[in-house]
Amino acid sequence: MYVILVYDINEKRVGKILKLCRKYLSWIQNSVFEGEITEVKLKELIIKAKRIMDEEVDSLIIFSSRNQQWLDKQIVGRERSTLDNIL
Repeated sequence: MYVILVYDINEKRVGKILKLCRKYLSWIQNSVFEGEITEVKLKELIIKAKRIMDEEVDSLIIFSSRNQQWLDKQIVGRERSTLDNIL
């Protein structure tokens, strides 16, 4: 599945969430990640994120689609990171 993940995390925990998300997805902009991920890996990511987060204050939003081709992506300005460098 293809996901776009957006987070709003307290600055005390943001470094840990950033590091965690980079293990699973491509970092494309501050607090925004995207990429292909299996359902199992996504569940694993969510479980690990919940251990770091304070769910009363922090949030994680995940948009998912079966395939990237079903999403239109328009970039205005400089793209921070491209997905072309994935091996």
